[in-house]
Amino acid sequence: MLDIKFLIANKDAVKENIRKKFQDDKIPLVDEAAALYAELMDLKHSSEAIRADRNKLSAQVPQLMKAGKKEEAEAIRAKVKADAATMKEQEARMEEISAQLDDIMKRIPQMIDPSVPIGKDDSENVEVERFGEPVVPDYEIPYHAEIMTALSGLDKDSAGRVAGTGFYYLMGDIARLHEAVLAYARDFMIDHGFTYMIPPFMMHKSIVEGVMSFEEMEAMMYKIEGEDLYLIGTSEHTMIGRFVGQIVDEASLPLTLTSYSPCFRKEIGSHGLEERGVYRIHQFEKQEMIVLCKPEDSMDWYNKMWKLSVELFRSMGIPVRQLECCSGDLANLKVKSCDIEAWSPRQQKYFEVCSCSNLGDAQARRLKIRTKGENGTYLVHTLNNTVVAPPRMLIALLENHYQADGSVIVPEVLRPYMGGKERLVPKK
Repeated sequence: MLDIKFLIANKDAVKENIRKKFQDDKIPLVDEAAALYAELMDLKHSSEAIRADRNKLSAQVPQLMKAGKKEEAEAIRAKVKADAATMKEQEARMEEISAQLDDIMKRIPQMIDPSVPIGKDDSENVEVERFGEPVVPDYEIPYHAEIMTALSGLDKDSAGRVAGTGFYYLMGDIARLHEAVLAYARDFMIDHGFTYMIPPFMMHKSIVEGVMSFEEMEAMMYKIEGEDLYLIGTSEHTMIGRFVGQIVDEASLPLTLTSYSPCFRKEIGSHGLEERGVYRIHQFEKQEMIVLCKPEDSMDWYNKMWKLSVELFRSMGIPVRQLECCSGDLANLKVKSCDIEAWSPRQQKYFEVCSCSNLGDAQARRLKIRTKGENGTYLVHTLNNTVVAPPRMLIALLENHYQADGSVIVPEVLRPYMGGKERLVPKK
């Protein structure tokens, strides 16, 4: 969400930014916002002038009555009453304009960083760097759901009867591996100086609107019927919401936090075979990293955060690559974003496992999250990145460590969380 004063001073740049995001239908919103703000300011100044005049006139009434000038006093009272009615009308109109302006400003995308590649959608994202050598073994890698089933670790049929499609039961060693990944990711982030947290798994609509766009909310969020509560799609939302309306101590910045949560998503759309197992589901668990920092530090933290994802995946022997998200693939609140993709030897291609985003001051402006320094009060910057989302992480882990005999090697860093187990072996 942009500052309206910035928009007015940089209308051409804001329109060009909208074009870069291929949302040309939103270009008229810039002039609409500027016109509404001008009307709002005119009404505000008019109301202030009327109020000042009323105060002066009201002060004259007792003096006129004391002097016996009752008719003049009554005339002034009538004028004061009329002015009060005018002010009431103006205040109602200002409230109406403010609501319209807020709605428009929430629909205008954030200014993207100059380094963001220009492209229409995710098909035009740009590979930046690869980490680790992608390997295709000389034996067949089964579909990930088949690997899990062979290890007596997955039951989607029963989950379908209980909750419908998009849900699953994890069992035995697969369930334990799932938790091992989360525990290792938690400790990995703590060792890198992040504070571990478990946030609320629901939030009010006001927080939803503060952390994401309306389009994203409709596509992702599950609403609790009859209550002002939504299930979170990622813990970033309630982690950022924790600071709503606060002035954060500047000396405490940066705040580096890592959070665990279950996540709930509608995941609307048709999906192919590879996405049907546990790749695209309605419920999963995730470890997230969140940073609140000074504006001048946000790009440095952006680079530190995605590199932590690379380090984590490489520590488990999984090849990955960094993919720069193009302008058309950026959500409206994002300044810059990249995906970390893991190698799939079965598909012989990479697939998304982490998403790192710098949101600048967009979330902070919506939620009024500020800090105060020697130069006054200003908005913080917020960033987030996936540490691990085990269902997808499990796919990468199982495929990259699958052996010709059907067993799966447990990465060394996970063995302490698996009771020392080195290999998962199918039960015959």
